[in-house]
Amino acid sequence: MRYLPLTPDDRTKMLAKIGAASIDDLFVDVPAEARLNGPIADLPAHASELAVERHMAALARQNRAAGDGPFFLGAGAYRHHVPASVDHLIQRGEFLTAYTPYQPEIAQGTLQMLFEFQTQVARLFGMDVANASMYDGSTACWEAVVMARRITKRNKALFSNGVHPHYRSVARTMAHYTGDVVVDSDPELNAASDWAELAASVDKDTSCVVVQYPDILGRIDDMTALSAACAQNGALLIAVVTEPVALGLIKSPGEMGADIVVGEGQSLGVGLQFGGPYVGLFACRQKYVRQMPGRLCGETVDANGKRGFVLTLSTREQHIRREKATSNICTNAGLCALAFSIHMTLLGEAGLRQLAAINHGRAKKAAAALAAVPNVTVLNSGYFNEFTIILPTDARSLVHRMAERGVLAGVSMGRLYPDNDALANGLVVAVTETVTEDDIAAFAKALTEELA
Repeated sequence: MRYLPLTPDDRTKMLAKIGAASIDDLFVDVPAEARLNGPIADLPAHASELAVERHMAALARQNRAAGDGPFFLGAGAYRHHVPASVDHLIQRGEFLTAYTPYQPEIAQGTLQMLFEFQTQVARLFGMDVANASMYDGSTACWEAVVMARRITKRNKALFSNGVHPHYRSVARTMAHYTGDVVVDSDPELNAASDWAELAASVDKDTSCVVVQYPDILGRIDDMTALSAACAQNGALLIAVVTEPVALGLIKSPGEMGADIVVGEGQSLGVGLQFGGPYVGLFACRQKYVRQMPGRLCGETVDANGKRGFVLTLSTREQHIRREKATSNICTNAGLCALAFSIHMTLLGEAGLRQLAAINHGRAKKAAAALAAVPNVTVLNSGYFNEFTIILPTDARSLVHRMAERGVLAGVSMGRLYPDNDALANGLVVAVTETVTEDDIAAFAKALTEELA
């Protein structure tokens, strides 16, 4: 039975209230060529369950899994080894049945996990406080920009050209409706970041400066001078971390003066999963905590003096704040946050540092092997587990040819920046602990043959 909660009269009144003549008026922002005017032409009207299962299985067999051969894809989503115990623990009934508790204090186990997750994120980022997760890294980045506007009462956000283009795209999309001004540009294929230029561009109209660390090309820079420039002009410095494993080896953004640190937590505990669901990380300085979006779990004691956990701040529109909420995000990525926290707990500080060292060591070996290929240049002077190489030919077409050889060689800059021909020969290569020396050798050999 279909669930139809509204009568035609209800719909008419609602449309009149918002000034729309019909429901179709609500979709005017969707281009006409993207709308369906009838059934999908090549989709069968009916098929048996068995036939559908066979068809879907045949389609699935066309996919290439990340573990099927040499895999060097990154650019914001990374293949790391996730211990089997992570998946086992997140599926325990105590967690699954309390996934998003609406009477939260009853689910003490879930609240304790979120409290520990917050502690891990805050320590990882070098910040005072973290929330109980966001949807993903890109939306967390945008929420940080909005938070900066609330704090500074300004609306101009300066984005480093090294910020992931998808994150920049989300910010531009949202800014279209909020009145924020996003100032951004594409990167250039050179080893130096644009942070010095950003520092010189901060003025009294700037709400925040957004940088990525390491950035989309794998470059790592010191944000101390940029932080000072922001502070001098009353702007906030927002750091975006898409590869949290890197913070096991490099200095945290908080140590260099960042005011808000956001990121993508997929690398720890969460598989690639065809692009999601992932988990957004969000942390800030204590003085800004009441402007932080999402939920915050806190520790307290009950009437008997026993340790307990509560939702200390929950400034979402779903709760009592309503239109005064700091965010319209209605939930946290609880199950992925749990996976992140379990993986972090299993690693511990020493394990995270060891994992980071392994990643960097294998990336160095890969960079050396690829630099030895004739006419290939490694762009970076410094990197963690991801770097950019410059090829003598279009990287996008080469990636497809390499895939036919069984090597997923990386993410082409042409895919990330399809309208910028100056970046077409760039290839972003990610090397994690899952990459073997044989994988590196296969990559170098196939690349040499393709460029011969």
